[in-house]
Amino acid sequence: MSVTSRYREAWEGFWREAPGEQGAVFWDAEPVLTVGVHLALFEPLLVDPGLPMLDLGCGNGTQTRFLADRFPRVIGADLSAAALDHARRADPAGQATYRLLDAAEKSEPETLHAELGDVNVYMRGVLHQAAPEDRQPMVDALATLVGDRGRACLVELSEAAKPVLLDLAQSPDGPPAKLAPIFQHGIAPGEVADDAVPVYLGAAGLTVLAGGELPLTTTEYRFDGTRIELPSKWWVVGRAV
Repeated sequence: MSVTSRYREAWEGFWREAPGEQGAVFWDAEPVLTVGVHLALFEPLLVDPGLPMLDLGCGNGTQTRFLADRFPRVIGADLSAAALDHARRADPAGQATYRLLDAAEKSEPETLHAELGDVNVYMRGVLHQAAPEDRQPMVDALATLVGDRGRACLVELSEAAKPVLLDLAQSPDGPPAKLAPIFQHGIAPGEVADDAVPVYLGAAGLTVLAGGELPLTTTEYRFDGTRIELPSKWWVVGRAV
Protein backbone atom coordinates (compact mmCIF):
# COMPACT_ATOMS: atom_id res chain seq x y z
CA MET A 1 0.00 0.00 0.00
CA SER A 2 1.39 3.43 -0.92
CA VAL A 3 1.95 6.07 1.73
CA THR A 4 -0.73 8.30 0.20
CA SER A 5 -3.21 5.41 0.12
CA ARG A 6 -2.52 4.66 3.77
CA TYR A 7 -3.35 8.12 5.03
CA ARG A 8 -6.18 8.55 2.55
CA GLU A 9 -7.78 5.55 4.26
CA ALA A 10 -7.07 7.07 7.68
CA TRP A 11 -8.77 10.32 6.66
CA GLU A 12 -11.68 8.53 5.00
CA GLY A 13 -12.29 6.63 8.22
CA PHE A 14 -11.99 9.77 10.31
CA TRP A 15 -14.39 11.82 8.19
CA ARG A 16 -16.92 8.99 7.75
CA GLU A 17 -17.28 8.87 11.53
CA ALA A 18 -17.08 12.63 12.18
CA PRO A 19 -20.27 14.43 13.22
CA GLY A 20 -21.67 16.79 10.64
CA GLU A 21 -22.13 19.91 12.70
CA GLN A 22 -19.55 22.70 12.61
CA GLY A 23 -17.23 22.64 15.62
CA ALA A 24 -17.51 18.91 16.26
CA VAL A 25 -13.96 18.28 14.98
CA PHE A 26 -10.90 19.21 17.05
CA TRP A 27 -9.45 21.84 14.65
CA ASP A 28 -12.77 23.10 13.26
CA ALA A 29 -12.82 26.33 15.27
CA GLU A 30 -14.87 29.36 14.31
CA PRO A 31 -13.42 30.93 11.15
CA VAL A 32 -13.08 34.32 12.81
CA LEU A 33 -10.54 32.67 15.15
CA THR A 34 -8.73 30.71 12.45
CA VAL A 35 -8.79 31.63 8.75
CA GLY A 36 -9.96 35.14 9.64
CA VAL A 37 -6.81 35.72 11.69
CA HIS A 38 -4.61 34.33 8.94
CA LEU A 39 -6.40 36.27 6.22
CA ALA A 40 -5.55 39.56 7.94
CA LEU A 41 -1.88 38.63 7.43
CA PHE A 42 -2.31 37.07 3.99
CA GLU A 43 -4.61 39.43 2.10
CA PRO A 44 -2.32 42.51 2.10
CA LEU A 45 0.36 40.44 0.33
CA LEU A 46 -1.83 39.15 -2.50
CA VAL A 47 -0.73 40.32 -5.93
CA ASP A 48 -4.16 39.65 -7.40
CA PRO A 49 -7.09 39.04 -5.01
CA GLY A 50 -9.20 38.23 -8.07
CA LEU A 51 -7.37 34.95 -8.68
CA PRO A 52 -9.21 31.79 -7.62
CA MET A 53 -8.67 31.02 -3.92
CA LEU A 54 -7.89 27.37 -3.17
CA ASP A 55 -8.41 26.00 0.35
CA LEU A 56 -6.00 23.06 0.17
CA GLY A 57 -6.88 20.39 2.71
CA CYS A 58 -10.31 21.92 3.23
CA GLY A 59 -11.80 19.12 5.31
CA ASN A 60 -15.47 19.82 6.02
CA GLY A 61 -15.26 23.25 4.42
CA THR A 62 -15.86 25.54 7.41
CA GLN A 63 -12.93 27.79 6.51
CA THR A 64 -13.69 27.44 2.78
CA ARG A 65 -17.12 29.00 3.23
CA PHE A 66 -15.58 31.93 5.12
CA LEU A 67 -13.23 32.50 2.19
CA ALA A 68 -16.14 32.22 -0.25
CA ASP A 69 -17.78 35.21 1.44
CA ARG A 70 -14.69 37.28 0.62
CA PHE A 71 -13.36 36.12 -2.75
CA PRO A 72 -15.12 35.75 -6.10
CA ARG A 73 -14.15 32.13 -6.76
CA VAL A 74 -13.19 29.65 -4.03
CA ILE A 75 -12.38 25.97 -4.38
CA GLY A 76 -12.06 23.55 -1.48
CA ALA A 77 -9.77 20.58 -2.19
CA ASP A 78 -9.11 17.54 -0.05
CA LEU A 79 -7.68 14.03 -0.22
CA SER A 80 -10.79 12.60 1.45
CA ALA A 81 -14.06 12.11 -0.43
CA ALA A 82 -15.87 11.75 2.92
CA ALA A 83 -14.58 15.19 3.99
CA LEU A 84 -15.86 16.69 0.75
CA ASP A 85 -19.26 15.09 1.37
CA HIS A 86 -19.39 17.00 4.68
CA ALA A 87 -18.30 20.21 2.92
CA ARG A 88 -20.95 19.96 0.20
CA ARG A 89 -23.75 19.19 2.66
CA ALA A 90 -22.76 22.22 4.74
CA ASP A 91 -22.80 24.44 1.63
CA PRO A 92 -26.19 23.83 -0.02
CA ALA A 93 -26.04 27.21 -1.76
CA GLY A 94 -22.79 26.22 -3.46
CA GLN A 95 -20.79 29.24 -2.27
CA ALA A 96 -17.64 27.27 -3.10
CA THR A 97 -16.87 24.30 -5.30
CA TYR A 98 -15.18 21.18 -3.96
CA ARG A 99 -12.91 18.64 -5.56
CA LEU A 100 -10.85 15.61 -4.69
CA LEU A 101 -7.12 16.30 -4.91
CA ASP A 102 -4.02 14.36 -3.95
CA ALA A 103 -1.45 17.14 -3.66
CA ALA A 104 1.41 14.63 -3.36
CA GLU A 105 0.60 13.16 -6.79
CA LYS A 106 2.44 15.47 -9.21
CA SER A 107 0.00 15.20 -12.10
CA GLU A 108 -3.05 16.25 -10.07
CA PRO A 109 -1.86 19.77 -9.08
CA GLU A 110 -0.53 20.20 -12.62
CA THR A 111 -3.96 19.33 -14.05
CA LEU A 112 -5.68 21.73 -11.64
CA HIS A 113 -3.29 24.55 -12.55
CA ALA A 114 -3.86 23.91 -16.24
CA GLU A 115 -7.59 24.33 -15.57
CA LEU A 116 -7.54 27.33 -13.22
CA GLY A 117 -4.29 29.13 -13.98
CA ASP A 118 -2.42 30.70 -11.07
CA VAL A 119 -4.31 30.57 -7.77
CA ASN A 120 -3.97 31.93 -4.26
CA VAL A 121 -3.77 29.11 -1.72
CA TYR A 122 -4.72 28.78 1.94
CA MET A 123 -3.23 25.62 3.48
CA ARG A 124 -3.65 25.02 7.21
CA GLY A 125 -2.32 21.99 9.04
CA VAL A 126 -1.61 19.75 6.06
CA LEU A 127 2.15 19.13 6.09
CA HIS A 128 2.36 18.06 9.72
CA GLN A 129 -0.17 15.29 9.10
CA ALA A 130 1.54 13.98 5.94
CA ALA A 131 4.19 11.30 5.72
CA PRO A 132 7.74 12.71 5.58
CA GLU A 133 8.32 11.51 2.01
CA ASP A 134 5.21 13.32 0.81
CA ARG A 135 5.96 16.74 2.32
CA GLN A 136 8.31 18.02 -0.37
CA PRO A 137 5.96 16.88 -3.18
CA MET A 138 3.14 18.72 -1.42
CA VAL A 139 5.17 21.94 -1.25
CA ASP A 140 6.19 21.44 -4.88
CA ALA A 141 2.46 21.22 -5.64
CA LEU A 142 1.96 24.51 -3.83
CA ALA A 143 4.54 26.11 -6.12
CA THR A 144 2.82 24.64 -9.19
CA LEU A 145 -0.56 25.97 -8.09
CA VAL A 146 0.50 29.54 -7.25
CA GLY A 147 2.51 29.86 -10.45
CA ASP A 148 3.95 33.33 -11.04
CA ARG A 149 1.20 35.55 -9.63
CA GLY A 150 -0.41 33.55 -6.83
CA ARG A 151 0.46 33.64 -3.16
CA ALA A 152 0.09 30.95 -0.50
CA CYS A 153 -0.57 31.18 3.22
CA LEU A 154 0.82 28.12 4.94
CA VAL A 155 -0.01 27.40 8.60
CA GLU A 156 1.53 24.50 10.50
CA LEU A 157 1.76 23.37 14.09
CA SER A 158 5.18 24.14 15.52
CA GLU A 159 7.38 21.61 17.27
CA ALA A 160 6.16 23.01 20.57
CA ALA A 161 2.67 21.67 19.82
CA LYS A 162 3.74 18.02 19.96
CA PRO A 163 4.38 17.80 23.71
CA VAL A 164 1.09 19.63 24.33
CA LEU A 165 -0.76 17.06 22.22
CA LEU A 166 1.04 14.15 23.87
CA ASP A 167 0.24 15.53 27.31
CA LEU A 168 -3.42 15.78 26.37
CA ALA A 169 -3.42 12.29 24.85
CA GLN A 170 -1.84 10.78 27.96
CA SER A 171 -4.04 12.55 30.49
CA PRO A 172 -5.11 10.26 33.38
CA ASP A 173 -8.70 11.13 32.47
CA GLY A 174 -8.09 10.18 28.84
CA PRO A 175 -7.69 12.52 25.88
CA PRO A 176 -10.31 15.22 25.27
CA ALA A 177 -13.26 13.76 23.37
CA LYS A 178 -12.50 15.53 20.09
CA LEU A 179 -8.80 14.66 20.15
CA ALA A 180 -9.24 10.92 20.70
CA PRO A 181 -10.52 10.09 17.17
CA ILE A 182 -7.44 11.66 15.58
CA PHE A 183 -5.14 9.21 17.33
CA GLN A 184 -7.58 6.31 16.91
CA HIS A 185 -7.39 6.68 13.15
CA GLY A 186 -3.59 6.73 13.09
CA ILE A 187 -3.28 10.44 12.29
CA ALA A 188 -0.11 11.88 13.84
CA PRO A 189 -0.19 15.68 14.12
CA GLY A 190 2.75 17.86 15.05
CA GLU A 191 5.47 15.92 13.26
CA VAL A 192 7.22 18.63 11.18
CA ALA A 193 10.39 20.27 12.49
CA ASP A 194 10.23 24.05 12.62
CA ASP A 195 13.31 24.49 10.44
CA ALA A 196 12.13 21.96 7.83
CA VAL A 197 9.35 24.06 6.32
CA PRO A 198 11.58 26.88 4.98
CA VAL A 199 13.82 24.21 3.44
CA TYR A 200 10.84 22.64 1.66
CA LEU A 201 9.74 26.07 0.46
CA GLY A 202 13.17 27.01 -0.87
CA ALA A 203 13.55 23.69 -2.67
CA ALA A 204 10.23 24.35 -4.43
CA GLY A 205 11.38 27.80 -5.59
CA LEU A 206 9.13 29.69 -3.20
CA THR A 207 10.19 32.81 -1.31
CA VAL A 208 8.98 33.62 2.21
CA LEU A 209 7.40 37.07 2.08
CA ALA A 210 6.26 37.17 5.71
CA GLY A 211 5.96 34.80 8.64
CA GLY A 212 5.55 34.50 12.35
CA GLU A 213 4.00 32.60 15.23
CA LEU A 214 0.38 32.41 16.36
CA PRO A 215 -1.63 30.16 18.64
CA LEU A 216 -3.89 27.82 16.67
CA THR A 217 -7.32 27.78 18.27
CA THR A 218 -9.13 24.44 18.54
CA THR A 219 -12.72 23.59 19.44
CA GLU A 220 -11.75 21.57 22.49
CA TYR A 221 -11.36 22.54 26.14
CA ARG A 222 -9.23 21.28 28.99
CA PHE A 223 -10.90 19.88 32.04
CA ASP A 224 -10.40 23.23 33.77
CA GLY A 225 -12.56 24.87 31.10
CA THR A 226 -9.82 26.71 29.19
CA ARG A 227 -9.80 26.50 25.38
CA ILE A 228 -6.96 24.44 23.94
CA GLU A 229 -4.63 26.49 21.74
CA LEU A 230 -1.62 24.97 20.01
CA PRO A 231 1.60 26.76 19.04
CA SER A 232 1.80 27.26 15.28
CA LYS A 233 3.85 29.03 12.65
CA TRP A 234 2.64 30.78 9.50
CA TRP A 235 4.30 31.82 6.26
CA VAL A 236 3.09 33.80 3.27
CA VAL A 237 5.02 32.68 0.19
CA GLY A 238 5.24 33.24 -3.55
CA ARG A 239 7.57 32.89 -6.48
CA ALA A 240 10.73 34.97 -6.26
CA VAL A 241 10.31 38.25 -8.10
